[in-house]
Amino acid sequence: MRYRNAQIEDIPGVMELQQKYHINFIKEEDKKDGFVTTLFSKEQLSSLILDENGLFIACDKDKIAGYAMAASWDYWSAWPFFRLMIEELPLLQFNGHEVTTKNSYQYGPICIDGAYRGSEVLKGLFDFARAAMAERYTVLVTFINQINKRSIEAHVRKLGLKIARAFNFNNNNYYVLVYDVKVPLL
Repeated sequence: MRYRNAQIEDIPGVMELQQKYHINFIKEEDKKDGFVTTLFSKEQLSSLILDENGLFIACDKDKIAGYAMAASWDYWSAWPFFRLMIEELPLLQFNGHEVTTKNSYQYGPICIDGAYRGSEVLKGLFDFARAAMAERYTVLVTFINQINKRSIEAHVRKLGLKIARAFNFNNNNYYVLVYDVKVPLL
């Protein structure tokens, strides 16, 4: 498996993967295996690549086996959900410090193709993205819908993220998770 920063030519493969596992398009019985909740446009993915250098992919030969997104709060501020998260950052404390838009970034979504789930792809992709973002930030912040049990389990047990708090947005319950990006996973 090879991990790398995504390029513009990777966008169709990323879009195909996000469509395949988006909550609106998977069967109800498959939701237990994890899902993504946000669909990103070609323009949004292009900006993530060109402006943020924040789209990371796992490649198995020519196939995209997974992707992870990470970006500054400026990037995410276009969405109402993330504006709420930005407003609530001062409620977070991590390693004895206040979490701010300057020392933290938003990680996720991450999506792993079903054929690679349960393998080391999640850890490898997460750690590759973490190392790239550690050059600019000290704290990773993310959120997971509480009904996405597989994602919560993977992030807490396999990756070591800590649940910092819970919150509600549009009648959905979420956990906010944090991680010290200076600590390598692998």
